[in-house]
Amino acid sequence: MEFREMAARATEIRARYAEMETARHGRSWTDEEIALGFMGDVGDLMKLIQAKNGVRAIDDVDHKLAHELADCLWSVMTLAHAYQIDLERAFLSTMDEIEQHLNGSTST
Repeated sequence: MEFREMAARATEIRARYAEMETARHGRSWTDEEIALGFMGDVGDLMKLIQAKNGVRAIDDVDHKLAHELADCLWSVMTLAHAYQIDLERAFLSTMDEIEQHLNGSTST
């Protein structure tokens, strides 16, 4: 699956969540609430990373780690869509900037 297809799928899933939130609570989550949810997901990710490194005991850690990484990616894609960021272009541009910085750092 191409990146743009993944982003479109993330947007579809967010729309379904918005429908569910509206049905249950009378409104969908705000962008800020989505970002707060992402922060919670990052906390869960950190617990799984600790488990992967032997600091915590969590069953089926590989599966849960993969799930949480994908969940975090979904949040990032959802926030990028909400703020009209072309995430694919921003990622490539950022990698170019980092690469230029690294090239400059290693040549001195």
